[in-house]
Amino acid sequence: MIKNLLAGLVALCLATATCAVAAHAAGTTKIVLIAGHPSHGPGEHEFNAGCKLLCKCLAQLPGIEPVVVTGGWPKDESVFDGAKALIFFMDGGGGHPMIQGDHLAKLQQLVDQGVGLACLHYAVEVPKGEPGDKFLDWLGGYYETGYSTNPHWKAEIRALPRHPITSGVKPFSIGDEWYFKIRFRPEMKGVTPIIVARPDDHTRQGVSAAPRGPYKHILEAKGRDEVLAWVVERPDGGRGFGFTGGHFHKNWGDPNFRKLVLNAILWTAGLDVPAAGVESQVTPEELKENLDPK
Repeated sequence: MIKNLLAGLVALCLATATCAVAAHAAGTTKIVLIAGHPSHGPGEHEFNAGCKLLCKCLAQLPGIEPVVVTGGWPKDESVFDGAKALIFFMDGGGGHPMIQGDHLAKLQQLVDQGVGLACLHYAVEVPKGEPGDKFLDWLGGYYETGYSTNPHWKAEIRALPRHPITSGVKPFSIGDEWYFKIRFRPEMKGVTPIIVARPDDHTRQGVSAAPRGPYKHILEAKGRDEVLAWVVERPDGGRGFGFTGGHFHKNWGDPNFRKLVLNAILWTAGLDVPAAGVESQVTPEELKENLDPK
């Protein structure tokens, strides 16, 4: 019977815009994944498919109630009620759904309640000023236009720190639009790097970045390691996770890439991560599900 229930949850993840048990079940941890609008070509910025795939993996874990919202900021904000973590995977910048209208204030209310926040890929980018300051507080860092850069390159993750998010994750190498030179809190106060890699000199030229490089301060930092994913634990008890990968949907098929993010989602929700990390299986056919129409 339990097996059938899990299968039903998985099917619900894939078939509907909202992946959840009908009512918030007692003793479960609600995690809301918010997917942005389509914005790129096939296989890129597949926010809908990416969130539903992560939802499917999370739904197989006992005690987890994952919910997917598609189309950006939810029309009915009550979906946030009872959530332990909000995971944003969407386009950012000046049009970021998280900073429109009164959304920063709404998020501040949730943060004040200890709700964890995670931003994946473009969702880590907001304008400097109030949005950037909020992100420094909530996530510990953000992508700042003109300071950060976003080239396509293959990151060699040769070592991982000892942290619950890295449980069961082995060093890996993968090509993505890995952002770096993130604007972090002064002296990285409270920020723990999770993924670190060293861009080569060609990558630092920014020939694939938008806007195109080179940037003087990026070139002057050649030979240095760069932080590509990080975490913070806030004084209010909440947690934040920033992850700059996720441009290419196919990368969710990499077991270490996927496990690290799934681990991070549990950790951001205040949960213990299994010693071997979150185990999940994703087939090539599953990667093709829920892709945006092109």
